Amino acid sequence: MRGYAELEFDLPGALLSALLQHFDEMEPADLSAANATAVPEQQGVYALYLKDPQQLVYIGKTDSDLGLNGRLVRHARKILGRRNISPSDIEFKAIRLFVFTAIDLETALIGNFGGVAQVKWNHSGFGSNDPGRRRDTSDYKVGHFDLLYPIELDECFVDFAPGEYPVSEIMQRLKGGLPYTLRFERPGKTTFHADYEASNVNVLHRGMTSREILSLCAAALPPAWHITALPSHIISYRNDQNIYVQGQVL
Repeated sequence: MRGYAELEFDLPGALLSALLQHFDEMEPADLSAANATAVPEQQGVYALYLKDPQQLVYIGKTDSDLGLNGRLVRHARKILGRRNISPSDIEFKAIRLFVFTAIDLETALIGNFGGVAQVKWNHSGFGSNDPGRRRDTSDYKVGHFDLLYPIELDECFVDFAPGEYPVSEIMQRLKGGLPYTLRFERPGKTTFHADYEASNVNVLHRGMTSREILSLCAAALPPAWHITALPSHIISYRNDQNIYVQGQVL
């Protein structure tokens, strides 16, 4: 027909092919705080690799809440608070996409590299946020990121000067400074339980580990309280009758 033509263009396939070529040609960078912070806060996709030998372990994409910078900084901080691994063990490659389409690039990239069985941190808890209290009693499956690399309790992530503090202040500073989630019972988003306000902790020296400072808080609180370290996060609730098979009571 004169003046008419049809063009079928595989946009998802062309974009995937271009990304794979870029990833293949790029040199990775260590997942240090400095390197992660230097990446612009833009939309795109990225890959994480275990070093020596290099092994792809995670593929991610940005969303409306966090760009490449925010994602990589968050991952670097998460790994900083884990046992059996450190940020120096991980490298990353990140690609900004100037035209970010609705194509599910994350799924396409994972499929290209053999699926989730080959990209082992995807769908294994690594990219998850705090799942909420209802998931606290769930069992962690074999191979789950949090079982392989549980939270580090024997490092000082939040340093307190010697002195006396209410448990409420200790817990709030830990919540803001720990590289993993600390969730505790409170009557409102900006208020503390009366027991937290009334109980005091005496910090004798600087450099106390997370385990030491939380154990002081547990000892200072009334007996109805428990502070439990799970593989992925820490919880503190009053009159908690749940059994956490994979948790440590501090």
